[in-house]
Amino acid sequence: MERPFIHENFLLSTDRAIALYHRYAADLPILDYHNHLPPAQIAEDTRFANLAHIWLHGDHYKWRAMRSNGVPERYCTGDATDWEKFEKWAETVPATLRNPIYHWTHLELNRPFGIRDRLLSPATAKSIWDECNAMLARPEFSARGILRQMKVEALCTTDDPADDLAAHRACAADPKCPARVYPTFRPDAALNTDDPRALNAWLDRLGAAADMEIRRWPDLIAALRRRADAFHAVGGRLADHGLGAPEYEPATERAVAAAFRALRDGRRVAPAAARQYRTAVLLECGRMYAEKGWTMQLHLGALRNNNTRLFRALGRDIGCDSIGDYEMARPLSRFLDRLDSEGRLPKTILYNLNPRDNELFASMIGNFQDGSVPGKIQYGSAWWFMDTKNGMERQIEALSNLGLLSRFVGMLTDSRSFLSFPRHEYFRRILCNILGAEMASGLIPDDLAMVGELVRDVCYRNAARYFGWAHRPAGNFDA
Repeated sequence: MERPFIHENFLLSTDRAIALYHRYAADLPILDYHNHLPPAQIAEDTRFANLAHIWLHGDHYKWRAMRSNGVPERYCTGDATDWEKFEKWAETVPATLRNPIYHWTHLELNRPFGIRDRLLSPATAKSIWDECNAMLARPEFSARGILRQMKVEALCTTDDPADDLAAHRACAADPKCPARVYPTFRPDAALNTDDPRALNAWLDRLGAAADMEIRRWPDLIAALRRRADAFHAVGGRLADHGLGAPEYEPATERAVAAAFRALRDGRRVAPAAARQYRTAVLLECGRMYAEKGWTMQLHLGALRNNNTRLFRALGRDIGCDSIGDYEMARPLSRFLDRLDSEGRLPKTILYNLNPRDNELFASMIGNFQDGSVPGKIQYGSAWWFMDTKNGMERQIEALSNLGLLSRFVGMLTDSRSFLSFPRHEYFRRILCNILGAEMASGLIPDDLAMVGELVRDVCYRNAARYFGWAHRPAGNFDA
């Protein structure tokens, strides 16, 4: 190639965009406030056996692409060797042109591996495999080594309330840990009214973690509060709920208690009673987050586990989820309004999965800003099926048109892979390209210093302030 595909001005189409990115965005640290990294791998400073281990294991984006390219399941989640799986991935990559995976793949080979003289294909697979595996054997390519290389200053994993948080305590106690590693409270299992057996097994785990028995509705809330206290003690300040549709069906305490009692006895409840119970859980959680000064994240719109055959064989998060078409506006508004009316609406980030809802969400956040915190209610970054170039551009446009881009807390990885941090670079390049083009065309002032400060805010400083991480050293959880 005369010029590498991934080069210093990748995605930057104007001189202003180039200046914005290189002067104001490129060297900023990363605050990755939502991901699914295993905290134990950070605590233990995992060394990755090979490129498939760090890059393909658990990556349902890649599995979807491989299946679409005719690759049998054995090479995605099955018993093929790591080399065989990587070889099939290398065969698939050329077929992903115009899918964001093509960009991500080569951004991730560039950083941290420094490979940008070759595109991944069957012809280059062996040389890339050997070169990356040799680097992965070095200390600077361990889990912590990659965090250092990518300048990750703080990150938030996604954790069940029943988790013991031992890995987080280990990270917090280790002065050599290069990033602040915080847990995020995700009590989705409490809402599993469709499967009382699974719900009860989780309630038993939660009770053990909280050192109490969960028999009645008040016990559940008490146990969640105990576990939230444990998360808070190791620096947790965020919660997350992954929901299909928002729900709001309030009920009396007596009705909710009856629904919980039936579920605890292993019985299914009527759909209306199930909605009432789920609404009550979410409202109690929202109130608790407000009391603690936490941020509540609502990830809305996924239609999960569509493929029954693969779900039965492999379980969740294996690449068989898609965009849902749920009603959003009315139940979401009523839920947020209930908490706001009580004076107990926490800082909240709303993420939509269906792009038809972009303007809906961008306008919804303006209803509940209260002047207490800049950007208290956030329209979250383009998520999952929308964290594409086009998806990020559309999210930025909707937020800019209907809210304040200048108060946006920016990008996250939402990933299980330590190689996904270049998604921050991807976002930063896209943001700078949009702003640079508008400077050049006269849509915004051609003032590099002014627009550059907005770039720094969106890419780093807003998140540092919003989550209380500004000037907060690792291990200091009192702020």
